[in-house]
Amino acid sequence: MITKTMQNAINKQINAELWSAYLYLAMSMDAEAKALKGVANWFFVQWLEEQDHARIFQNYMNSIGAKVVLHPIDKVAAEWDNPLEMFKQTLEHEKEVTEMIKGLVRLAVSEEDFTTLSRLQWFVDEQREEEENARDLVDDFSRAGDDFGTILELDSRLKEREHSKPEPLK
Repeated sequence: MITKTMQNAINKQINAELWSAYLYLAMSMDAEAKALKGVANWFFVQWLEEQDHARIFQNYMNSIGAKVVLHPIDKVAAEWDNPLEMFKQTLEHEKEVTEMIKGLVRLAVSEEDFTTLSRLQWFVDEQREEEENARDLVDDFSRAGDDFGTILELDSRLKEREHSKPEPLK
């Protein structure tokens, strides 16, 4: 049985995942307005992924008879100077989310909630991937500097990213 403390923590995480989605949608809209269609696509896919993450938590809560409680989404920025700034913020944000997931893991361990701990393992692995992807893009755009041609090449590459439903939602 899940404790009220764990329920509250997961509900907080659901809200954080939805805030992340909102952030990435804002980044996508800003990139689109700047004619960076690949960057916009990358963040749009990220928006979808964050909604999936929230849904995985929601499904888990529903499967164990726990109540999902949604909270208001805090405001996010609406504009960034360039893609490098976006991806740097993304990396820092994903590191924060990783710490949040680790906090849930620590709570599950302390409460001996092995069912929740099992579900959280997917998120632990996912966060490693999220940080790696963001770090790679920070590196790519850092190397590009102000070279417009390289930025356009990176932007073109990012157009290819596609959303795929994560395993826990299949």
